[in-house]
Amino acid sequence: MRKGIISFLLIITIITLGISCRGGRHRTENTGQEISQTQNENSQKLQRPLGKQRGQQKRQAVGQGFGNRAQNRNAGRAWGPDDVIELTEEEGKAIQIETVKASLKPLRSQLQALGKVFAHPQRKAIVSYAFSARVSDVHIRLGDWARIGQKLVTLQSEEVGSAKSEFYKAQADYELAKVNYERQKRLFDRGVGAQKDYLSSEAGFKVAEAHLNAAEKKLHVLGFSEEQVKSISETHQISPIITLYAPISGKIIEHNAILGAMVDQETEILTIMDPSVLCIHADIYERDIAKIRIGQDVEASVPAYPGETFLGKISFIGDVLNEATRTITVRSEVENKEYKLKPGMFADINIFLNHQREALVLPVEAVLDEKDENIVFLKVAGKYIPQIVKIGVRNGRYVEILAGIQEGAEVVTKGNFQLKSKLYEDILKKGHVH
Repeated sequence: MRKGIISFLLIITIITLGISCRGGRHRTENTGQEISQTQNENSQKLQRPLGKQRGQQKRQAVGQGFGNRAQNRNAGRAWGPDDVIELTEEEGKAIQIETVKASLKPLRSQLQALGKVFAHPQRKAIVSYAFSARVSDVHIRLGDWARIGQKLVTLQSEEVGSAKSEFYKAQADYELAKVNYERQKRLFDRGVGAQKDYLSSEAGFKVAEAHLNAAEKKLHVLGFSEEQVKSISETHQISPIITLYAPISGKIIEHNAILGAMVDQETEILTIMDPSVLCIHADIYERDIAKIRIGQDVEASVPAYPGETFLGKISFIGDVLNEATRTITVRSEVENKEYKLKPGMFADINIFLNHQREALVLPVEAVLDEKDENIVFLKVAGKYIPQIVKIGVRNGRYVEILAGIQEGAEVVTKGNFQLKSKLYEDILKKGHVH
């Protein structure tokens, strides 16, 4: 009996201990789940943007079509619509900010390229002589302006003397053969002359005429004009002298005529160039060839004269593509104002692709790169606000603003880099860091 009671008490004790153990395990499991949930919540809190970035607040830009695009704070920027820059008096003096108002200006789409200045091929001439000769007189100096037909240099050539002698002999033979032919023709017409003599005189006349023509053409080859040949035939002076004249009007840019020096067919005695119109050769990439047309307006600038432009038009588009650079050569004829452009200069050219139109523009220096976007700083009530803008055509010193600001907005053009640095400095101080 006693043993039975003891066994019963032992069984009750064991059951009680089992229930207690299961309850402990259940509480332990619940506690582990709570810790895990807390860690997850903290992890999520760390992943969320801090401060005003919570909720992915959208920034509305001013401008048709552009403001409808939601720009949240998680798009890669550390600043938002509430980040405003305020400068102290000392900071304002140090930065020296300058602003300009966005305005409408005539704008044209254009293509920019790098080119080189060359002399116009039809406005340049090399003065040389096809035969050996000696310089006997020089009538012009380096840098002088020559008019077309003006005396440049006088030469002495043995070929000239021989050619004049042959011309005089041929002229004399021609005159004698002509007289004999006319005499035999009159006799033959009257019936008192022999036909044989008439035909012989006619043949001699034609041969003499041919020799005279050949001698005259040789004088032309040597450089004598029709008027000069006529003068030679009238004066009958055998002289080895020949004078070279300017074939075009222009400036003497090369001068190799030295008194007493010998020249030949390889000697470039003088070089004349008309600098009023020059050519600029530019290489256009293959992808842009379809945009280029003959007659399009061109604006050129050179480092020697910053801020000054030279106007012209496209006159030639190359037919062969450079396989190494994948470019094609385009020639522009440019007016050389005051003869400032010099062959050999490098030039930046803008090729205008369409007609002028009104567009909202800002100076190029007002727009800053912000990762994959463009920003400007607006001045509003003495404070500075960063603003995303969408840009279009670049036209020299100006850039088109498609959206982001309106006409009349006051935009920072100088000191905006410092404002951008201060913007991020303030963000770091406030803890606005992703």
